[in-house]
Amino acid sequence: MATNASDPSAQTSDPSHDLIAARRSPLDAIFEPSTIAVIGASEEAGSVGRTLLWNLISNPFGGTIFPVNPNRDSVLGIQTYPSIGAVPSQVDLALIATPAPTVPAIVEQCAEAGVKGVIIISAGFRETGEEGAQREREIKQIVDTHGVRVVGPNCLGVMRPPSGLNATFARSMAREGNVAFVSQSGALLTAVLDWSFRENVGFSAFVSVGSMLDVDWGDIITYLGDDPRTDSIMLYMESIGNARSFLSAARDVAQSKPIIVIKAGRTEAAAEAAASHTGTLAGSDAVLDAAFRRTGVVRVDEINDLFYMAEVLGKQPRPEGPNLTILTNAGGPGVLATDALIGGGGELTPISDDAMDRLDEVLPAAWSHGNPVDILGDAGPERYAESLEIAADDENSDGLLVVLTPQAMTEPTKTAKLLRDHAINNRKPILASWMGGEAIAAGENILNDAGLPTFAYPDTAARMFNKMWQYSYNLRALYETPSLPVDEEGLPDREAAGTLIEEAHTMGRVLLTEHESKQVLSAYGIPTIETRVAETAEAAVEAADAIGLPVALKLHSTSITHKTDVGGVKLNLDTPEAVRAAFESIASSVPADGFDGVTVQRMADLSDGYELIIGSSIDEQFGPVLLFGSGGQLVEVYKDRALALPPLNTTLARRMMEQTKVFEALEGVRGRQPVDMQALEKLMVRFSQLVVEQPRIKEIDVNPLLALPGEGGLMALDARVVLHPHATDDVDLPTPAIRPYPRQYVGTHTMKNGEAVTIRPIRPEDEPKMIDFHKHLSERSVYMRYASLMKKEQRVAHERLSRICYIDYDREMALVAETDDDDIIGVGRLTQQPGRNEAEFALIVVDDYQGEGIGTELLQRLLQVGRDESLDRITADILRQNRAMQHVCEKLDFQILYSDDPTDEMVKAVKTLE
Repeated sequence: MATNASDPSAQTSDPSHDLIAARRSPLDAIFEPSTIAVIGASEEAGSVGRTLLWNLISNPFGGTIFPVNPNRDSVLGIQTYPSIGAVPSQVDLALIATPAPTVPAIVEQCAEAGVKGVIIISAGFRETGEEGAQREREIKQIVDTHGVRVVGPNCLGVMRPPSGLNATFARSMAREGNVAFVSQSGALLTAVLDWSFRENVGFSAFVSVGSMLDVDWGDIITYLGDDPRTDSIMLYMESIGNARSFLSAARDVAQSKPIIVIKAGRTEAAAEAAASHTGTLAGSDAVLDAAFRRTGVVRVDEINDLFYMAEVLGKQPRPEGPNLTILTNAGGPGVLATDALIGGGGELTPISDDAMDRLDEVLPAAWSHGNPVDILGDAGPERYAESLEIAADDENSDGLLVVLTPQAMTEPTKTAKLLRDHAINNRKPILASWMGGEAIAAGENILNDAGLPTFAYPDTAARMFNKMWQYSYNLRALYETPSLPVDEEGLPDREAAGTLIEEAHTMGRVLLTEHESKQVLSAYGIPTIETRVAETAEAAVEAADAIGLPVALKLHSTSITHKTDVGGVKLNLDTPEAVRAAFESIASSVPADGFDGVTVQRMADLSDGYELIIGSSIDEQFGPVLLFGSGGQLVEVYKDRALALPPLNTTLARRMMEQTKVFEALEGVRGRQPVDMQALEKLMVRFSQLVVEQPRIKEIDVNPLLALPGEGGLMALDARVVLHPHATDDVDLPTPAIRPYPRQYVGTHTMKNGEAVTIRPIRPEDEPKMIDFHKHLSERSVYMRYASLMKKEQRVAHERLSRICYIDYDREMALVAETDDDDIIGVGRLTQQPGRNEAEFALIVVDDYQGEGIGTELLQRLLQVGRDESLDRITADILRQNRAMQHVCEKLDFQILYSDDPTDEMVKAVKTLE
């Protein structure tokens, strides 16, 4: 039993994807229109309406243009129409260039006329204040009701150079190329356009998105990700907009096409300027960096770097590591490149013994005998070529930078020709810096034509190598198969944690006590130090005696957050008298209404351990954000921390920790034993579960989290949990930007043979099980699923399965049926179609369990997912000969639609959801 509906998570290897890619997207009305109406077309010289119309007719895109202007009979010699409703043909795309107050009514007229794409050029919306924002809300309601897609408002428009479409008011049409450039700033777009003519750079699409009333980053990225004419995507971003839409699309597309972003607003002043320009607030820049890392997006800081990265990622293989070998004929440029490399997180290749011996054989005795490999100023083409070959063969090297300075004995052109020959089919990235002017120009052109990117300066090349490595590093996290923390008995106890939080919320409290905070952590399996509450001095002494001296006393309060600031922490109390005196001191140091007693805990030995901090807070755009780093009292001084978006798995937890300086120490340094890193990864995963599963929590600080070497060395010594205000309704609580594991779809089912199976959403950790699953599929089942005999080696390839198992549960849902022996015997997938409120399903069940009702049950549950997501309908493409799957669909009230063409091998199953 199988259907061959699409599987977008495996676009590069799954032939069924082609069935969907060939279909029209709703954004085709904007990017590939056949008919265009220009509303606000004008004869006035220099006006936007005239420029739009002129650009369309002077760059033929193969379609028909209809000017709309109620005050003129013609514009530029073309008949005009008084309204969009008067146009005699069906219009795909409407360009609106009229005063802002008129736009909502015009958009409604477009919707009523069946127009599916609109570009609002006009300004005067949210960037002007509340009145403009209200106009946007009116337009949004109209387009949502009628299914119209809108780019803008306040934008330059859209260019599609391969088809000749110039729906902008820019002065010129961009050259054709394979890079898409999308910008929130129209002015920057025109500046880049002018630059591109000088540098002979072409584009597959040139898009100004404006304030993103409707079509957002996620929509654009998804569309360009499916566009065969686009090899890489460059974004100039001022605000993120719909964070979940962006992250979901970027994570999916970045695996097959580089996404390179320059984000304005790193500094507070720049962020404020960006906010006032686009009318939306910019989120924390460090959080945005974390989001980019999570999705495999490359961030650069300069406009030039956008194009540099598009070139190097388009022409060169990605490095497998951070090690760069620098080959140069001058010491100074090598030093500059080294500084840039090390400063950006890269490393110089430690030259292997074999490579060193081979270099000694071909280089003069005075060569540098290290990296940078200085082959001296008299190096000729042959010396360059031989050195490059040796350096490329060095197993320690992940990439090469070849630097040439024009000296008396240098032959830049001949050297370039020899390097070109040696660089063909290279497995490692090779970058070049031919420094100088006219003397090196011919050689530089030879290298560029051969696909070897060249840079005027070697430090720029080194920076680009670092960006390439960061891109590889971030993508690798998407492909790695993480391990799943094993649930211990009773853990996590979500109900216990939720009850504690709800009790405090019901009382109107926003602050949990330290003791309550530790109970919440313990419910999720995070070890905490034994802590007892004492309301009197004698109770504190008794608790200290039971725990064992020395102890620490801390303020127990439902209203005071920072205990140290009010004298509420007393340490190293080694006698009953010291405990009693500490209690009295704490009691007298805070107001009576802030004193609810003390907590007593044993003093932890920190001599062999590390003080860490883990925490969570709310970002305005991305929701909950996780923090990990060096802890203790000087946490704000050291500022050694990393951020990440929840939820985490073990791989992502380690990647997060690797960004900190303390990580190296945790692995063992200067004779100290390492911390149990697997246990720390598991703790971070549990902590991220706590954050996403308890949305009433606003902030958590665990500081310090003590990390001692060996097993059982992790312990939360202090904790603070802050809740959202009591008046905040559940529906208004922030949600994670990345949808967490949908536990609500975990359940059981009894097959016809009486055997029980678990049906649950797929997890990244399921990759090994999916390999076994594919081993048990017959050729017939494979053919029914993929409409081709897709080879097992292709189906179980790591790159493919990692993408199928590691989904974000936002764009798609995959449910697996699992036996008590942990064998996956069936998979059902529901994939939402971009720009449409509908989804396609796909099913496949192993042969031994076909006929047991697994397919029907999986499809029933996928239908429920569709209802929960408020989808309008669910469809599937099924082979005409696959009667078993058609029968399952008919049982669940799908319509089976047959083509009028008797040779069509496919039928379509369609179900409209209530």
